[in-house]
Amino acid sequence: MEMTLEVVTVPVTDLDRAKTFYGEALGFKVDLDDEVAPGMRIIQLTPPGSRCSIALMTGMPRHPDQPEMAPGSLHALQLCVTDIAKAHSELMSRGVPVTPIQHVGATGWEDGPGDVWNAFMFFKDPDGNTWCVQEAPSPLSER
Repeated sequence: MEMTLEVVTVPVTDLDRAKTFYGEALGFKVDLDDEVAPGMRIIQLTPPGSRCSIALMTGMPRHPDQPEMAPGSLHALQLCVTDIAKAHSELMSRGVPVTPIQHVGATGWEDGPGDVWNAFMFFKDPDGNTWCVQEAPSPLSER
């Protein structure tokens, strides 16, 4: 059985502010921004090159087995890039508050990139949801 992760819901307080952050500052493509039913708005955005999107929504009824997530409660979402220094520079120029590039070393988190798969930077969206950006050795289509 094949299963694909295609959409992750990101809990936010202000849909328009989040759309601006993800769409303009991060460069995600806005796939959908629609009021799908009275009082129910969904914004779906996709990172460049990704097959998985994020959804920002309001007014969506929750299933009893899926409790509401508070804005800022989603942590450790991870994006991959093939040039972390370039991505760091670009995100900084767009106003995204990324950390310095770090790697896991003998003493824990250390400054600068490490070996293959060991270069990271981190940021939070305006609500406090946290993201990690990791350098990959090649594009996903080549791995």
